[in-house]
Amino acid sequence: MPLMFLNGGAMRGGSLHHLLRGAALVGVVRTAPKYFFHSVGDRFPALEPGGDAAVSGELYDVPWEVLRESLLPAEPDELELGVIELEDGSGTLSMVRRRAYSEPVGVFRDISEHASWHAYQDSLGVGS
Repeated sequence: MPLMFLNGGAMRGGSLHHLLRGAALVGVVRTAPKYFFHSVGDRFPALEPGGDAAVSGELYDVPWEVLRESLLPAEPDELELGVIELEDGSGTLSMVRRRAYSEPVGVFRDISEHASWHAYQDSLGVGS
């Protein structure tokens, strides 16, 4: 089964966690310090290669069927499936900012300084 890095609503306690259909949590991890971290309209986060943020998230062992039939169909148009590097140098699947997405002005806000969706939401006073 593929490992999938999650850093938004599908993490434990998030509104989309049910989409994992019981997939096993491998652990709490961080990306390598190689990414920009964006808020997309304050609705969900997006990773983008090229920055220097090490972003916190959760790593799950997700069955292919769950990935194909539950998790990926629920992802927004601004994201695409990619491969990222974790802090330990290993690679994993993750949703990343879609390269070909035409950005409406102000939709993507750089929140790299927070390096965590939960921390960013807490800074807004909305919690996770």
